[in-house]
Amino acid sequence: MRRNSPVTALFLDIGGVLLTDGWGHEYRALAANAFNLDPQELEKRHSQAFDTYELGKLTIEEYLNRVVFYEQRPFTPAKLRDFMFAQSTPYPQMIDLVRTLKAKYGLKIVVVSNEGRELNAYRIRKFKLDGLGSV
Repeated sequence: MRRNSPVTALFLDIGGVLLTDGWGHEYRALAANAFNLDPQELEKRHSQAFDTYELGKLTIEEYLNRVVFYEQRPFTPAKLRDFMFAQSTPYPQMIDLVRTLKAKYGLKIVVVSNEGRELNAYRIRKFKLDGLGSV
């Protein structure tokens, strides 16, 4: 018979758990509207580049160059990057719950994400997720 072991660690995803999704299809649709981009072309090019970006083999600048700035635009990559980052919002009750559980039970918190490096770093810094545990 197996003994019940206490839970010692909690593994959490950032997107959809602690924060909104980072650069999901709904945010790309908002970007297409806000920046007057062709949404189908944006999705096509995103699907071709995102896995490589997500794996850290492209910087955010390289990703944006492949997906949006393959032609001249009336806005800068920095404007679009700022828009991307601004879509991240916290789920404060979830963050508070995780902090409470960590303190009450001495849990190790491991936060994972499949976002690109720069977006992930921004989200961790902006919402102080590094204080939750191992990131």
